[in-house]
Amino acid sequence: MYIASARDTELPRTEHSGRIVSANVIALGAVSLVTDISSEMVTAILPLYLVLGLGFSPLQFGILDGLYSGVTAFVRIIGGTFADRWQRRKLMAGIGYGISALAKLGLMGAGGSASTLGVVLAADRTGKGLRTAPRDALISLSSTPDTLGRAFGVHRAMDTIGALLGPLVAFVLLWTVADGYDVVFVVSFCFAVLGVLLLVLFVHDHSGPAKQRISPRVAFGLLRNNDFRRVCSWAVVLGLVTVGDSFVYLLLQSRLDIEPAYFAMLPLGTAAVYLTLAVPVGRIADRLGRWKMFLIGHVLLLGGYVALIGAVDGVFLLCLTLLAHGAFYACTDGVLMAAACPLVPSELRTSGMALLQTGQAVAKMISAVFFGLAWTVWGMQAAVITATVAFGTVVALACVRGKR
Repeated sequence: MYIASARDTELPRTEHSGRIVSANVIALGAVSLVTDISSEMVTAILPLYLVLGLGFSPLQFGILDGLYSGVTAFVRIIGGTFADRWQRRKLMAGIGYGISALAKLGLMGAGGSASTLGVVLAADRTGKGLRTAPRDALISLSSTPDTLGRAFGVHRAMDTIGALLGPLVAFVLLWTVADGYDVVFVVSFCFAVLGVLLLVLFVHDHSGPAKQRISPRVAFGLLRNNDFRRVCSWAVVLGLVTVGDSFVYLLLQSRLDIEPAYFAMLPLGTAAVYLTLAVPVGRIADRLGRWKMFLIGHVLLLGGYVALIGAVDGVFLLCLTLLAHGAFYACTDGVLMAAACPLVPSELRTSGMALLQTGQAVAKMISAVFFGLAWTVWGMQAAVITATVAFGTVVALACVRGKR
C-alpha cells in the first residue's frame, strides 16, 4: 500500500504554477536564514564545547543532545493547537523565535553545569517547538498544492544559507578569540533578535475565523486518516534508527583526528550540499512523488553510514559522509512536510505539522540517548556498526512497504 495519497503525485496544475514561490515564503525564508545563523553558531560548537571542552562522556552528550531534539515534543502539539484555534500562526511562531533568542543569553551563565545547560537547551528547543509547525503551515498556506515541494525547497535552501554562515561565523570568532565561547553566544543572540524583527515586519499571517473546538484531541484525531498515519509512523520509525547530526560530526572528528579549531567547519559540508540540492530536489519531488524522494534520501544516508564503519578513509571518507548527509536532508526535510500537507485540512494544518514533527522529535531524542549509551558501553566502532545495520533494515522495510 502506498503511503501518501494520490494527491501526493497527481496534483492539479493551476494558473499560479509558473511562479517560483510567494513573497511570504521568501520572507519566511529570510527569517529562517538569519535565525539559522544564530542556532547553527551554537550547534556547530556545542559537541566540541561539551565533549572536548567540558569532558562530557558520549552518554552525557547523548542525553543532552536527545533533550535538545526531544524537548520540543512537549510543546509542538500544544503550540500547533492554539495556533489553529486562534488562527494566529504568525503570533505563535513569533513567541517561539523570541524564546529561542533569550535562551542564547542563558548559555553564557550555564558554565560547566550539565543541569543548567539542560535547562537552557530545553528553553531553546521549546522555542523551536513552538515556531516550526506554524512556520511550515504558513509556507503551505502561502503556496499552491502543486508547488509545495518547490516552496519548501526554496525555504529550506534559504534556511541552509544560514546553516552555512552560522558555523563559519563561529569558526571566525573562535579563531579570533581563544576559547571565545561567550562571544559566540552573544553574537548568536544578536542574530536571533534580528530574525524576530524580520518576522514581525515582513511576514503576513493567514488568518481565518477562530476555531474554538480545536484541541490536542482533535489534532490526534488526524491520525484516523490512514495515509497521514502511515506517513507519521514511518517518519518516527526511521527517526529512531537515524544517528544524530552531532554524533556524525564527532565520529568524523574521531576517525580523522580533526583539529578542534576546525570542528565547527564540518556542518558547512552538509549545508553546502543541502543548499545545492534543496530546490531541484523539491521540484523533482513534486513530479516524481514526495514519499519516494523521502526514501531515496534515507538510502543515500545509508551510504554515509557504511563509509563511517570503515569502508573508506581520509578525504574520501570526509567528502562521502558530508555529501550523503547533505543529500539526505535535501531529500527529506522539506519534502516530508510537502508530502504531509495535502493530507491535512487547512484549518488544522499547524496541528498536523506539529503532530508529525513531534513524532520525529521524540524519535530523535530516543535515538541520541541510545547511540550515546552504545558508544559509551561498546565503543565507537561497535555502536556505528549496530546503528548502520538497524538503519539499513528499517530503510529496506520502508522501501518495500512503500511500494505496495
